[in-house]
Amino acid sequence: MTVSAIADSVIDELIAILGPEGVLTSKPARYNRTRVPTPFPVHRWAEYVPDLAVLPRTAEQVSEVVKLANRHRIPLTPRAGGTGLNDGALPLKRGIVVDVKLMNQVKEVDLVDRTVTVGPGINMLKLNEQLRKHNVMFPDDPASYPCSLVGGRIGTSGWSLIGGRYGHTRDLVISFQMVLPTGEIIEVGDGGGRKIRKSSTGFQLKHLFMGHQGTLGIVTEATLELVPRPEVEFAAFFHYPSYTAAWESTGALAKSGLASLGGVVLFDEWKLRYLRRDDEAYIPRPDHVKAVVATALYGTRDEVEPAARRIMRIGRESGGTYLGDEISAGDWASRHDRYATPLHGRLRTGEVVPMSWHCEDASINYSQLPAVMEKWHAIADRYIQKTGILDDWGMFAYTNGAYKPWGDYLTEIDIGIWEQQMNEDHWRDWVNCKREIAQVALDHGGSITACHGATREGDAELVPIEMGGGFDVMMRIKAALDPNNIMNPGKYELDRAYGITESPFR
Repeated sequence: MTVSAIADSVIDELIAILGPEGVLTSKPARYNRTRVPTPFPVHRWAEYVPDLAVLPRTAEQVSEVVKLANRHRIPLTPRAGGTGLNDGALPLKRGIVVDVKLMNQVKEVDLVDRTVTVGPGINMLKLNEQLRKHNVMFPDDPASYPCSLVGGRIGTSGWSLIGGRYGHTRDLVISFQMVLPTGEIIEVGDGGGRKIRKSSTGFQLKHLFMGHQGTLGIVTEATLELVPRPEVEFAAFFHYPSYTAAWESTGALAKSGLASLGGVVLFDEWKLRYLRRDDEAYIPRPDHVKAVVATALYGTRDEVEPAARRIMRIGRESGGTYLGDEISAGDWASRHDRYATPLHGRLRTGEVVPMSWHCEDASINYSQLPAVMEKWHAIADRYIQKTGILDDWGMFAYTNGAYKPWGDYLTEIDIGIWEQQMNEDHWRDWVNCKREIAQVALDHGGSITACHGATREGDAELVPIEMGGGFDVMMRIKAALDPNNIMNPGKYELDRAYGITESPFR
């Protein structure tokens, strides 16, 4: 299903629903909603430009747009902040982009039952600025904290930098309102009212719609968890002479059992090399430093101060050298700046060029981290040598389990890509590199993705393999909820549910 243009009569219908200011047909409006920050086939940019974008303000407007799309068989792509590091917001089949940025109101702050209800177009930074006066916060804390939006966080089932203490997006979103692919408006939660955290009535539908990447509908309102603002934050960074020593220390810190532990993150030698050459991102360490481990604690003073003493003891007893208060506190405070560091990209030859950036974000068990690290770097190096436009920006492994940081790890390798040099051969090489990296994750009992989603070429075709028999269930759900395949078609290989076998990636 491909739509090359939207008829004037359809545009008139949209204007009747949204008003003239809610329907955008200009070239800048369309091209600016074509891609996300990760590597993109820029030599084929025009192939993915939507026919138009709409800016709804209410759930009812979204519902009417969806009903119109069904009548005319027009593809829809939901888009929130467009900051996702996958292709959930990429309009593979063109059509209409439904941009929810104007649905950004804080509708209710309930300090008794500790919830806040918002539109999908608000981001965590702006939301928490409003919540600060109440001494509470919404603790969803991605790297893209200043710019990603609540609707996108639900669509990706996002991951939080302090998830070990407070949980990730799926744990922090209590319920949400959603427009299904047929235009029906429903409330999704754990059951009962929108502020109920736990119910055993019926299916747990909330989790079905977490991470659907816009394939099962459009979120139009969400009720979120509020927690007390922490009295104390504590960060400690340690350096190590080898990856093995840092890996063993990571395990000891993650298994400390401290409830106030926000997370533990292990940076490898390749990551330190990258950070050393970006003076805006890191205070350089001597060459003998081969790995760094970072930890962070959140909570009341009575909790955090004794926990900090234990963290310091574990870090040192497991072979770490404390980097000092300035680096520990300062580098942790700048954690959200990491999202922009690709703008400072450099080829490893020393040539300074603007580069895009890809993060392969697999979930890997602790025991498998050393083996995965070696294989991923070997794959990256092979394609760096072949293409001349890739660069290995290193790996980190971050505690991934909500409230149980001793579980699996979000394991990320960052690859810089010189997009201006992209051509079809280079793009094929990149897709093959990405697919090999993802396959290693599966080979070691992991998941292709911990938080970004698997809707990109190189990932998507492995989704049926990872999901096994569950993929058939995914296809049946998709076909039942979206009979005309209008909602973000081409994602997750779900076109197969409609008998479409050709690749959605042109």
